[in-house]
Amino acid sequence: MTTQLQILQILDQVLSLGGRGASFDRGTHLLGAIPELDSMAVVSLITSLEDQLGITVDDDEIDGETFATVGSLTDFVAAKLAA
Repeated sequence: MTTQLQILQILDQVLSLGGRGASFDRGTHLLGAIPELDSMAVVSLITSLEDQLGITVDDDEIDGETFATVGSLTDFVAAKLAA
Protein backbone atom coordinates (compact mmCIF):
# COMPACT_ATOMS: atom_id res chain seq x y z
CA MET A 1 0.00 0.00 0.00
CA THR A 2 1.37 3.41 -0.91
CA THR A 3 1.93 6.15 1.63
CA GLN A 4 -0.78 8.25 0.02
CA LEU A 5 -3.34 5.44 0.30
CA GLN A 6 -2.44 4.94 3.95
CA ILE A 7 -2.88 8.67 4.58
CA LEU A 8 -6.23 8.71 2.78
CA GLN A 9 -7.45 5.85 4.94
CA ILE A 10 -6.29 7.59 8.10
CA LEU A 11 -7.90 10.87 7.00
CA ASP A 12 -11.16 9.08 6.28
CA GLN A 13 -11.07 7.32 9.63
CA VAL A 14 -10.03 10.27 11.83
CA LEU A 15 -12.33 12.78 10.15
CA SER A 16 -15.26 10.33 9.82
CA LEU A 17 -15.57 11.08 6.12
CA GLY A 18 -17.58 7.94 5.36
CA GLY A 19 -15.42 6.93 2.40
CA ARG A 20 -15.11 10.38 0.82
CA GLY A 21 -11.35 10.27 1.42
CA ALA A 22 -10.98 7.55 -1.22
CA SER A 23 -11.76 10.10 -3.93
CA PHE A 24 -9.05 12.54 -2.81
CA ASP A 25 -5.90 13.00 -4.91
CA ARG A 26 -2.61 14.87 -4.39
CA GLY A 27 -4.22 18.18 -5.31
CA THR A 28 -7.16 17.87 -2.92
CA HIS A 29 -7.13 20.80 -0.50
CA LEU A 30 -7.42 19.87 3.15
CA LEU A 31 -6.98 22.61 5.76
CA GLY A 32 -9.65 25.24 5.23
CA ALA A 33 -11.42 23.17 2.57
CA ILE A 34 -12.70 20.23 4.60
CA PRO A 35 -14.90 21.40 7.49
CA GLU A 36 -14.09 18.28 9.51
CA LEU A 37 -10.38 19.21 9.59
CA ASP A 38 -10.34 21.74 12.41
CA SER A 39 -7.59 22.36 14.95
CA MET A 40 -8.65 19.49 17.19
CA ALA A 41 -8.85 17.13 14.22
CA VAL A 42 -5.30 18.10 13.22
CA VAL A 43 -4.09 16.92 16.63
CA SER A 44 -6.01 13.65 16.26
CA LEU A 45 -4.69 13.20 12.74
CA ILE A 46 -1.09 13.70 13.83
CA THR A 47 -1.55 11.20 16.66
CA SER A 48 -3.06 8.64 14.28
CA LEU A 49 -0.27 9.13 11.73
CA GLU A 50 2.31 8.61 14.47
CA ASP A 51 0.57 5.52 15.85
CA GLN A 52 -0.30 3.83 12.58
CA LEU A 53 2.82 4.70 10.58
CA GLY A 54 5.40 4.63 13.35
CA ILE A 55 6.62 8.19 12.86
CA THR A 56 7.30 10.97 15.34
CA VAL A 57 6.16 14.50 14.58
CA ASP A 58 7.68 17.34 16.59
CA ASP A 59 5.61 20.45 17.29
CA ASP A 60 8.01 22.70 15.39
CA GLU A 61 7.62 20.59 12.23
CA ILE A 62 3.95 21.39 11.82
CA ASP A 63 2.57 24.36 9.96
CA GLY A 64 -0.41 25.10 7.73
CA GLU A 65 1.49 24.16 4.58
CA THR A 66 1.90 20.59 5.82
CA PHE A 67 -1.88 20.16 5.81
CA ALA A 68 -2.60 22.32 2.74
CA THR A 69 -3.20 19.40 0.35
CA VAL A 70 -3.11 15.63 0.29
CA GLY A 71 0.15 15.95 -1.65
CA SER A 72 1.86 18.17 0.92
CA LEU A 73 0.80 15.87 3.74
CA THR A 74 1.94 12.80 1.79
CA ASP A 75 5.33 14.39 1.06
CA PHE A 76 5.76 15.29 4.74
CA VAL A 77 4.92 11.76 5.91
CA ALA A 78 7.08 10.16 3.19
CA ALA A 79 10.04 12.26 4.34
CA LYS A 80 9.42 11.19 7.95
CA LEU A 81 9.26 7.52 6.91
CA ALA A 82 12.51 7.84 4.94
CA ALA A 83 14.38 9.45 7.85
